[in-house]
Amino acid sequence: MKDRNWVWRERAGIVCLILTIISLSITITINFRLLYVFDIDSLKILNYVDMDKPTVLKNFDELMAYLNNPFNHTLKLSDFPVSKSGAFHFYEVKRLFLLCYGVLLVTVIPSAFFVFHLIKTKRVWRLIRPFQWGMFIPVFLGVLMAIGFDQFFVAFHGVFFNNDDWLFDPMTDPIINVLPEEYFMHSFILFFVLLELFFFIGILFGKRQLKKVF
Repeated sequence: MKDRNWVWRERAGIVCLILTIISLSITITINFRLLYVFDIDSLKILNYVDMDKPTVLKNFDELMAYLNNPFNHTLKLSDFPVSKSGAFHFYEVKRLFLLCYGVLLVTVIPSAFFVFHLIKTKRVWRLIRPFQWGMFIPVFLGVLMAIGFDQFFVAFHGVFFNNDDWLFDPMTDPIINVLPEEYFMHSFILFFVLLELFFFIGILFGKRQLKKVF
């Protein structure tokens, strides 16, 4: 019975750790401002608006501040009007952001204790198999994205949103002009890379320990 309880606790710990890794990777990705700064130039975003780079960045920061702040209930951008449907979509995005942060906050401490326990008991190698499976998922999704990002992007919104408010009209929501689809593709790539990196680190340490133990 004791061994069975340990198995269930270990499985719960692994699930908790994977949730931490996923939510941490999302958190880093959506707040990685340098990616957008880089894409302003690489995607020639300024060609689609009559603004300079500092102005575009100011509005981007205002949008991110709204999405990240649970106490900010009104989206207001200095240089872009926002339609009712556009505001509702960003509200739904905000809820997903806060859900991600909530998962990270709830799981990070138990995950830290779990990892510490694995290190102490020399059982880090137990992460190898689940993390190997974890590495497969970003590769699979990355292949789908490479085959056709448009279809992947539509499918993504179909999973997380139950309306078409994400289909912005540039006339009523010109903010979409400075948030091109390619920027979101780069964000997904960053997210997948971070996932692969975290899983790879876990596998690497697990295999090193496995050599010492056995």
